[in-house]
Amino acid sequence: MARTQIMLYSTLFLADLEREAASTRRVLERVPEGRDDWKPHEKSMPLGYLATLVATILGWTDMMVNQDQLDMAPKDAPKFRPKELKTNKELLAALDESVAKARKALENTTDEHLLTPWKFVVSGKVVSENPRHIMIRDAVFSHLAHHRGQLTVYLRLNGAAVPAIFGPSADEGRFD
Repeated sequence: MARTQIMLYSTLFLADLEREAASTRRVLERVPEGRDDWKPHEKSMPLGYLATLVATILGWTDMMVNQDQLDMAPKDAPKFRPKELKTNKELLAALDESVAKARKALENTTDEHLLTPWKFVVSGKVVSENPRHIMIRDAVFSHLAHHRGQLTVYLRLNGAAVPAIFGPSADEGRFD
């Protein structure tokens, strides 16, 4: 009779973390410096802000494991705005710090805890509430893939080579 092996959320997320960190590093290494305010459209995020976001998203895992909620715009406090990072060295250091915080949080949690609710709040209003494991999957890993994809478009439009992420890119690694 075949045995069923159960994988813990933390084990799955730790593997995701390492894989996503490697892909993200390849993208951040190619961010052109000195173009922080550039954006492809007036409604788009500036390049520097987007690169900072991509460098730090994985660190949100720590918050989702160790806090019960985040209020993005508390009524009696200034709106959250991350410090923009100006160089590739700063972006990569922020990525390393984010990955280390996420890794530590995942190594020190349990599936039982990851099944408990976590809230995303804006100005005191609950915008989203789900079990932590769903929030980590959606608001960290899926969110990262979305914004990292945006960043690769910014790279292309700025003449930087786009790295292979989930498969080959036009600039590297073809299947021929």
